[in-house]
Amino acid sequence: MKLRAILTFLLTISPLYAGGDWPEKGAREYWNQGKAEIGHYDLMQNRYGDLHEGDAVLIFVSEPFSRSKQVKLDDYQDAGEDLVNVLKLNFTKNFLTGIYPYSLMMSTFTPADGVSPLLKVTMTGQEWCGHVFSQLNNRGDHYELLDFSYFESEGDTKTTFRVKLMEDEMWSRIRLNPTSLPTGKIDIVPGVFVARLTHRPQKIEQAEASVSINKDTTMFTLKYLTGSDRVLTISFNTAFPHQITSWEETYTDFSGKQLTTTGKLTKTLLIDYWNRNNNSDLKLRSQLDLSPQL
Repeated sequence: MKLRAILTFLLTISPLYAGGDWPEKGAREYWNQGKAEIGHYDLMQNRYGDLHEGDAVLIFVSEPFSRSKQVKLDDYQDAGEDLVNVLKLNFTKNFLTGIYPYSLMMSTFTPADGVSPLLKVTMTGQEWCGHVFSQLNNRGDHYELLDFSYFESEGDTKTTFRVKLMEDEMWSRIRLNPTSLPTGKIDIVPGVFVARLTHRPQKIEQAEASVSINKDTTMFTLKYLTGSDRVLTISFNTAFPHQITSWEETYTDFSGKQLTTTGKLTKTLLIDYWNRNNNSDLKLRSQLDLSPQL
């Protein structure tokens, strides 16, 4: 199906508001019901020339955000023009590499209008060799990236580049406004997870982006033309609220082997998880196919 037909179809099933936040019909009600959407995915992660079984969790929740400080607002009622509604994504991956565990987490903050540039990304990684932290902030006409690592070649660096599309914002664009997904040859910055796992610096690369529909499922694909042989495909429900059902990510890592990371949705829960922090709430983890133990 050609791009024009795809966009027409998406607009037909998801009429846009005239303007402002939450462009799709029903989005304001869905994302502002005082709950987060938590999705659990069976993970097979490419690392060290093997595929490692694990868990991935995507947590989407709306938040009031400060444009100037780029943090969650405490008193959003008095924030005035500094307030921007965002869809926050907390994306976690947990898997074992032989004897030792990996724990990765990314947070993205995407304006709720579904078209404005990403405001902030943070990423942390912990494993038995050490831990790392990255933070990227939108400074208006450029992004500022700070990296901290236990590796000499990667640690305590500051990088800037002009504002371009960020791969990490695509996950939330899918949920907010699939018609805003880019197509054709684009300049884009690869995601923080793959930058960490391949030990490549984040910088603007060129990719071929495409959108295709197969019955009730839409697929967004990024095929990188520079920097790596990586191909990322994210599959999601065509109908609102466009839940992400799976992804595939194929690339050659520093072991020289080309393998495909996969994530497949198993369970979803809409819940105010921040209020479910007692021992009696451990049973809720089984509803997400998660072990009661870490």
